[in-house]
Amino acid sequence: MHVGKNYSLWEFLVWTKRDILVLAIVSAIPTIMHYIGLLRGFHIPWVAIALVGTAAAFIIGFKNTQTYNRLWEARQIWGAIVNGSRSWGIMTRDFVDDSPETHRELVYRHVAWLTALRHQLRKPQTWENQDKPHNAQYRKYYRVPEWESSMETDLNGFLTEEEKQQILKNKNRATQLIAHQSKRITELKNAGKISDFEYVQLERQLSDFYEQQGKCERIKNFPYPRQFSSITMFLVWLFVGMLPFGLVGEFDKLEHGWVWLNIPVCTIVSWVFTAMDKVGEATENPFEGGANDIPMCSMSRTIEIDLREMLGETELPEPIQAVNNILL
Repeated sequence: MHVGKNYSLWEFLVWTKRDILVLAIVSAIPTIMHYIGLLRGFHIPWVAIALVGTAAAFIIGFKNTQTYNRLWEARQIWGAIVNGSRSWGIMTRDFVDDSPETHRELVYRHVAWLTALRHQLRKPQTWENQDKPHNAQYRKYYRVPEWESSMETDLNGFLTEEEKQQILKNKNRATQLIAHQSKRITELKNAGKISDFEYVQLERQLSDFYEQQGKCERIKNFPYPRQFSSITMFLVWLFVGMLPFGLVGEFDKLEHGWVWLNIPVCTIVSWVFTAMDKVGEATENPFEGGANDIPMCSMSRTIEIDLREMLGETELPEPIQAVNNILL
């Protein structure tokens, strides 16, 4: 997520420079053909261009609204995880009548769940956009922690080696970590370390973590519907292709030399549409590793610091810092 005041125009231009080049070429071809006489007197009526442009603007607006809703829902989910994690910390500390080592075990296993969950959510899907050249190039301005280290490495220190190897054998490691938590508090209940009421509260909190994990997985594994994404792309590029054939005649009416203004004007107008479409595209998958993603690593680190402070620890990791105003 971007934590500065705004993206600069230069950042937008760098991000969309490939589109700008393509748009300039698309605008130049009809202009040149008109200038040399191949299309002299031919132009597309403005009514047709306006109808396509209106449809494109409408579908872009719909797409951006829906993709923002996906992003905001993901942020709400992780907000609930933060709150639930703090509740888990105080409940395990105050409910469990056992040694500090047991409190530490339950807290650390929860941090391991956060670690496993964020690694699973960063796993690329075929419909995500981070492999596209403009996104891949922009990644040099920030870092994705889950892509710089493995889950196995990041789990070190939070689980015993035996439990870690057992967890890594499973496909859904986050799910199994919650199951291990449930098994452990059941053992503590049977040993008389937790009352029945406290046991129910702890299990209810684990159930809530499952619910939040399931919501994350729903967003991760169900893309913004491809039919809406496709029709948006088709309409935008149809408009981009039609626009130069409409404007070239208008510029030709002014003076012979003014016809070349068709290239920059069409490029700018077309860029407005393609840039808005790209903004929606960059928002639709909030866990894919893009610059506008939910800052799961930063939030997980904040939770870890809070929970370890509840245990009375003083040697704590530093909060995750933004790189070029991008925080993940």
